[in-house]
Amino acid sequence: MKILRGRTAFVTGAASGIGRAITVALAQEGVNLVITDHDATGLTATEERAAREGVTVTTCLCDLTQPAEITAMLNRLFEAAPLHILVNCAGIAVFGQQRSISDADWRNLMAVNLLAPMQITTELLNRLARTDEAHIVNVSSIFGLVPVRELAAYQASKYGLVGFTLALRNDYHRENFGVSVICPGLVTTPMVAEGGPSKIYSKRPRLPEWLYTTPEHVADTTIKAIKRDKGLVVVTLLARVIWRLNRFFPGLVDLLNRESWRSRGPIIPPGET
Repeated sequence: MKILRGRTAFVTGAASGIGRAITVALAQEGVNLVITDHDATGLTATEERAAREGVTVTTCLCDLTQPAEITAMLNRLFEAAPLHILVNCAGIAVFGQQRSISDADWRNLMAVNLLAPMQITTELLNRLARTDEAHIVNVSSIFGLVPVRELAAYQASKYGLVGFTLALRNDYHRENFGVSVICPGLVTTPMVAEGGPSKIYSKRPRLPEWLYTTPEHVADTTIKAIKRDKGLVVVTLLARVIWRLNRFFPGLVDLLNRESWRSRGPIIPPGET
């Protein structure tokens, strides 16, 4: 999709972080917007920022853990309105060993990160296919390509989103119908902020700031992916290095993990069952 101006995009998770940055970047390209999130205050702030670019912005609150609410929202928003670009960006994370995470929390995570994008994409596919040009973007993570400690549920959702998106690209990709999955490395978003919305089940390692990129950089890369019809896009040099290391030297990654296991002790500490 070479020309974005005048198109209409639907963005989930638009209240903050990468979702807000992508919304603003699309507005700067002249794209009219329909945006959703569960955070009313953040969504209003994004609406006000995007509207400064002279585009129309429609907002809708939605709980993406509720399939019936998603269907009602989509029917209400797109019964007659055009749609050219879909960006599934909403995401949550929980940090900690899987046995420490409540059943409700990991199920909610899977609902927001994987099941909602699948449902939204499925319900909007026919509408997108009827336009002259369309593009689907699913925002995953480098942790949808490379294993890491204490993010099992999050990684399951992001690995699933990568697989789902690449399968969609094989099924539906045409000259006028693009499908992309964006896999950012570490990004400075509320998800990783102290006191942010992610539920932390153990002390999150503090990583140096230079390892992180900005939501705006991810958004700029996403716009380029839409224009150039890129399939799998890994954002940041560090993320690409880690990804290739895991692809071509998986034994080395296993070795590093084994050394890490030795320092962690038994899976179940003494006194627990």
